[in-house]
Amino acid sequence: MNSNAPGTGVPGTVGTGTGPGTGTGTGTGTGPGPGPAVTLRAVADADLDALYDQMRDRQAVWMAAFTADDPDDRAGFDAHFVRLRTSPYVVLRAVEADGVLAGTIASFVVAGDTEITYWIDRKQWGRGVASRALASFLRMQTVRPMYARAAADNHGSLRVLQKAGFRIIGTETPYANARDAVIEETLLRLDGQA
Repeated sequence: MNSNAPGTGVPGTVGTGTGPGTGTGTGTGTGPGPGPAVTLRAVADADLDALYDQMRDRQAVWMAAFTADDPDDRAGFDAHFVRLRTSPYVVLRAVEADGVLAGTIASFVVAGDTEITYWIDRKQWGRGVASRALASFLRMQTVRPMYARAAADNHGSLRVLQKAGFRIIGTETPYANARDAVIEETLLRLDGQA
């Protein structure tokens, strides 16, 4: 789970815009070795209930750290998705693993920089879903450099990002809603050609 999607900061909850540098909008990531077949597609209205439940999972919220003030606020969640699914500055895709909705992955533009964020259902952690989704998304979304952020103790997400070629460029110490504390956040950048 990467953090800091625009708006309320809910990881992975950005819209289906077709901002600069976007590709075809769908993709398949099989990745190396055994694991689930991972595909990306547009987020559908029928996905919202499951995504809302995934983004309220207490362990996942704690790990993501930089989340909405109140993950249980359904009206806020819905409003956030409406704004972001219609924004021309974000590209959002649903992530499916073996045909099952497994989360979201997205990029968004802040102050001219493109950042990536994702949210993978905790039931899918450790199966290679995030790595495969990220590899597929990076083939589709070709803007470089691309930036990412993760709580410094979110070792799984940091591993996924670094395996995809992101390198650590610094740290910040912002307030993390989910932990009600100031924590260290790792900043990363992906350079080069897509």
